[in-house]
Amino acid sequence: MGFIKTPIKGMNDFLPSDMRLREHVIGMIKETYATYGFSQIETPIMEHLENLTGKQGGENEKLIFPVMKRGADLQRALEKNGELADSALRYDLTVPLSRYYANNSAMLTAPFKSLQIGNVFRADKPQKGRFRQFTQCDIDILGDSSILAEIELISATTAMLTKIFAEVGISRFTVHVNDRRILKGMAKSAGFDEDSFDTVFIILDKMDKIGIEGVKEELVNSGFDKNAVEKYAAMFEKITEGISCGEFCSLIGADAIDASVIQSMDGILSCVKPMISSDVSLVFDPTLVRGMSYYTGTIFEITIDGYNFSIAGGGRYDEMIGKFCGQKVCACGFSIGFERIITILKDRLGDKAFARDKKCIAILVENGVEAERLAEVFANATKLREEGNIVTVQPLNKNAKFQIQKLEEDGYTQFEKVYKN
Repeated sequence: MGFIKTPIKGMNDFLPSDMRLREHVIGMIKETYATYGFSQIETPIMEHLENLTGKQGGENEKLIFPVMKRGADLQRALEKNGELADSALRYDLTVPLSRYYANNSAMLTAPFKSLQIGNVFRADKPQKGRFRQFTQCDIDILGDSSILAEIELISATTAMLTKIFAEVGISRFTVHVNDRRILKGMAKSAGFDEDSFDTVFIILDKMDKIGIEGVKEELVNSGFDKNAVEKYAAMFEKITEGISCGEFCSLIGADAIDASVIQSMDGILSCVKPMISSDVSLVFDPTLVRGMSYYTGTIFEITIDGYNFSIAGGGRYDEMIGKFCGQKVCACGFSIGFERIITILKDRLGDKAFARDKKCIAILVENGVEAERLAEVFANATKLREEGNIVTVQPLNKNAKFQIQKLEEDGYTQFEKVYKN
């Protein structure tokens, strides 16, 4: 059997031009969040299997890449027909962060503002902007129960995205904000049992793809009471453009939503609004669900017109970390769709390579140049590098025109040819 030169489906090789763009975006992410006081951490790409299958990841738990036991442990499992896997590749960064905080909280500031960038893995069906291995960027605030966390996360993320997209002429995007407690109040008021909320919300999360009629049909086909489904759907039909949280909650029933939820939502929106660009829309969106079952309060998502996917999303998950450490730790986070941001940037850049931020010089040396002359060439290259330039020293190819063309595509703008005497 011959070797296969293409990567596994859903995973990618990245050319140097791709990596320049990716590293540039990562640099802007780190720089922006650092100004808001976030500290970078790192967790392993593999997690304990029981951590990833604790009904915290919603639909993502169906997309886990399990990792088999090793050595004698695997042999014993095979002999006893036991479980063959004891760990798995992480499908997001939130569950690993929760374990990390529970294990290291004594050495961290409180509240702790975390930035985490790394690869995650999902056994998903690959499509544009959606891969089996991809880079995820998460920012989280742990140990803060106040709306200060939501305000900081939304304002920092919109500032970061505004800075990144300004380079390709995009200034308008929308921040959608909702609260899981509103969704739960609606579901309870409609007559759904609390044990069924996660299933209801997973179906409701498909509304942007299948519409309200599709949601109703799927809920009924899943065995839910038709009257409850109709009552639930009718609540969403009351949504009008620009409706406030208080207005919407008053329409679905005075007792369905606690007044403190409305107060929190109004506080978040009123504080964030003056902190973001006037081109950024900030809206209360009662249809926003977020698929993860671990969300307990505020949830948010960011979209750009013309693209059928979100570019960032997150929310408050006040109960997850306590499952690791035995005590409640309030937490709120934003996950940035790094690969989707890259997809949008590449769509806008087209075939044009992302520009280097330094002057690039290529010194092309003809074969046979004497050692003394070579020493001068490398001394000159060293001096140019010390002055802040990018310098490559290469053999001069027979087809110099093609060689220079490829170097120009790679961002080189100045060329020096060195010939033998």
